[in-house]
Amino acid sequence: MGKLAASIISADLAHLADQVALIEEFAEIMHIDLMDAHFVPPLTIGPPVVKALRPVTDRVLHAHLMVDTPEGLFDDLAEAGADMVSFHLEAAHDPKPVIRKARGAGLGVGITLNMETPVEDAFPYLDDIDDVMMMSIRPGWSGQTLNPEVFPRVEAMRAELDRRSLGAELEVDGGIKLENAQRALDAGATVLIAASAIFWQPDPAASARALAAVARGA
Repeated sequence: MGKLAASIISADLAHLADQVALIEEFAEIMHIDLMDAHFVPPLTIGPPVVKALRPVTDRVLHAHLMVDTPEGLFDDLAEAGADMVSFHLEAAHDPKPVIRKARGAGLGVGITLNMETPVEDAFPYLDDIDDVMMMSIRPGWSGQTLNPEVFPRVEAMRAELDRRSLGAELEVDGGIKLENAQRALDAGATVLIAASAIFWQPDPAASARALAAVARGA
């Protein structure tokens, strides 16, 4: 069984608590994109929004850090109530101390790979992390179309995780919709991250329900 992560980047932030309440029955994870206008051009939300969200949901709050120095946010995110952080491999000169700092802050930790980064670059760190996030779009903007070249990358990561009997979640982030969700699962993903496919739809709850059914094999 897979899981659905609802990415609030596409939610109506003026009514975020209400938006989360609509879909949390179907999404095990609330995916929170933090961008710094340096690692990626957009500037989005930070720990204060995580803190505001924590009292209104018991779902896992997973902070996806599209920032130049992710470790600088770990303590603030832990204090705000985040459960997980994922940082981009491309943003870390040496991932090992970044992983250690996340652990020291009491957070679960994962690594994210952009499409142009070889999958094998993450292999040295798989024993130390809880999650691998494979980007299937250019990071930074919601509403993009999934690049199908991600699927063999997911397959390669799944093969390595299985070869080493590792239990890290394997996520696909970007352009997930009903028409490609099963393909991502077949490639080996365990978590589907959806943003516009949920929150930009006329009925976000119905959209989340349908994606969750695919993720869970219902």
